[in-house]
Amino acid sequence: MRNITAFNQDWKFHKTDSIPAQYPQDWESITLPHTWNAVDGQDGGNDYWRGTACYVKEFACPAYEKDGQVYLEFKAAAYTAEVYLNGTKLAHHEDGFSTFRVEITDVLLEKNLLAVTVNNEENDHVYPQKADFTFYGGIYRDVNLITTSQKHFELVKDGTPGIKVTPVVKGSDAVVTVETWSTDADKVCVHVDGQSVESSIVDGHSEAVITIANAHLWNGVKDPYLYTVTAELIQNNVVCDEISARFGCRSFSVDPNKGFFLNGESYPLRGVSRHQDRLGVGNALTYDMMKEDMEVVKELGANTLRLAHYQHAQEFYDLCDENGIIVWAEIPYITKHMPNGRQNTLDMMRELITQSYNHPSIVCWGLSNEITASGSADEDLMENHRLLNDLAHEMDKTRLTTMAHVFMLETDSPLINIPDIGSYNLYYGWYLGDTPENGEFFDKYHKEHPDRVMGFSEYGADMNPDLHSSHPERGDYSEEYGCVYHEALLKCIEERPYLWATHVWNLFDFAADGRDEGGKHGRNQKGLVCFDHKTKKDPFYLYKAAWSKEPFVHLCGSRYVDRPEAETEIKVYSNQDEVTLFVDGKEISSVKADKVFTWKIALNGEHSITAVSRTCRDEMMIRKVDAPNPVYSISKGESITNWFDKDDFKEGFYSIKDTLGALMAEPKTAPIIQQIMAKSAESRGDVAKSTMGNEMLQKLMAKMSLQDLLKQAGEKAVPKEAVKQLNAMLQKIAK
Repeated sequence: MRNITAFNQDWKFHKTDSIPAQYPQDWESITLPHTWNAVDGQDGGNDYWRGTACYVKEFACPAYEKDGQVYLEFKAAAYTAEVYLNGTKLAHHEDGFSTFRVEITDVLLEKNLLAVTVNNEENDHVYPQKADFTFYGGIYRDVNLITTSQKHFELVKDGTPGIKVTPVVKGSDAVVTVETWSTDADKVCVHVDGQSVESSIVDGHSEAVITIANAHLWNGVKDPYLYTVTAELIQNNVVCDEISARFGCRSFSVDPNKGFFLNGESYPLRGVSRHQDRLGVGNALTYDMMKEDMEVVKELGANTLRLAHYQHAQEFYDLCDENGIIVWAEIPYITKHMPNGRQNTLDMMRELITQSYNHPSIVCWGLSNEITASGSADEDLMENHRLLNDLAHEMDKTRLTTMAHVFMLETDSPLINIPDIGSYNLYYGWYLGDTPENGEFFDKYHKEHPDRVMGFSEYGADMNPDLHSSHPERGDYSEEYGCVYHEALLKCIEERPYLWATHVWNLFDFAADGRDEGGKHGRNQKGLVCFDHKTKKDPFYLYKAAWSKEPFVHLCGSRYVDRPEAETEIKVYSNQDEVTLFVDGKEISSVKADKVFTWKIALNGEHSITAVSRTCRDEMMIRKVDAPNPVYSISKGESITNWFDKDDFKEGFYSIKDTLGALMAEPKTAPIIQQIMAKSAESRGDVAKSTMGNEMLQKLMAKMSLQDLLKQAGEKAVPKEAVKQLNAMLQKIAK
């Protein structure tokens, strides 16, 4: 029978591409999961170490049955891994996010030296190579040692679980097809819901069909009911191996005008995206950390997750199954198409579907993300997507394919027609434009393509909870602008029921070592929750008010203590219909509203603020100060307009107040602007730099004033004196 032993302890680690001939006592001792970029991949500078490192473990020959077999299981090793046992190379694997297994039986000795090299350096064929997140290296998920009988279910091919369960709901019943792959034996016996069916094995494959009468449906967060199927491999009436899988019986569909349906009922998908890393840990998460993440999702009240931009841990998909969270699963085919990477994308899709097929939470397979950000949709890219789409449908006839399109992609691009459904990543109101343009984009798209199913796969604004403003504006990174932005975007979504799914970018802040902006190094700060996965920013509670049934009130601005204005706004997010405000213990008034409650109060000292609704209560303290607290602003309390005198803007001459389009159209100003824009892009890392040549992006940016673009970049990217010098140069050029 099968036996699985955890293999995470007593490893040695060193940054080298050499395989040691003997156990290296002087190497670093580590325990898996492990990444070598947990610190340098999060501190900014875009200089984290990428290369080849070696993991070594010494172990005694395990006990196993006569004629049995022994395997090593790697849940993930990023990005290219090679496995050596006693000097013999046994495996080469190119996917930093999927499970792979290696048979080691024939090279086992009484005492064994296992060496695994892992490589995360840049290349031209293993994805991802260009993306707005850190490419952590390491064996960052669990490793197991597996022993089996000679007769056993398949373990190696594409990291398969050995069993594939396809439930199809028909009326009140569910017809469940159970397929297994194994070495040849007499038969397979399948058990589910009190029923047992035997099936023969033909060329290593068996198939059994069982009907569950009056099936208990897996019904999202309302009732995520799971069945368990067990398969036994039998030889001479003896069970040689046994495997099991959980599954859910559900149906779903999408409508271009009405959105997503689960089990025949309208079920709007409203949620967030998730990156798997966290502060000080990188991607080497424990299961307890994954459970903590799921508790945050549940508190938020989301019913869907986009698990971006790669295959996540099977344990996390399990948590989604158990909690009824609808999942968009995808491969890391992202930002930049690599002609030499086609086979890698196909291998990744095959492994993702093979390993994740049984999860009822997953409803679609993502082909790529923002793949045209760094270039156009040429024929090689198009063919790559057609092959991926065909592969997904060949392997799985029950789910849809989708894509996340970069906002610069033209809405008439033939790329949009390849998958079954799609979604757009839009950032109007943050990177460029204003928040109403998000809704205008979707309304125009829906009118022009009424038969297409389209969703909202990314939207967000960077928010540093240490930064604050009583007059928030785009590009200031304040928590208050995050509130203004998300209030507008939530309204946009609620007014458009045709969006099949919407996902805030992102649930958590995450590492992007190339970024240096908004008062933080190496971090994307669009998360509703900080990188510690604990500190919730104010907009988190806006979505909780919209999606959660747990009664609460939340006072926004509790971190904005020092306020210079004589009259200040107090804002509360709540899912209650009425909230009462108290200042210094005195009742001010009760307000009835939908999610967002506001008051204006006078400031003349230090005040305790309390919000109450029935049994819900929240408190904070604020105080009047004479001048803005400089720690609340990345520009030390000054806006760009305050850096200039009136005579710094002579009429008839160019200035930073002109649009980018006008400045780029003038031969004398264009070279100056190109230099400053390149410097500005550097603060957002490699992805921003790679998109600067995108024609559609150039058209969108051309409408914005240079002043707005510089404000968005921040003083870190373009210092105050540099902006003043730039304006002085432009003021010498007549229109």
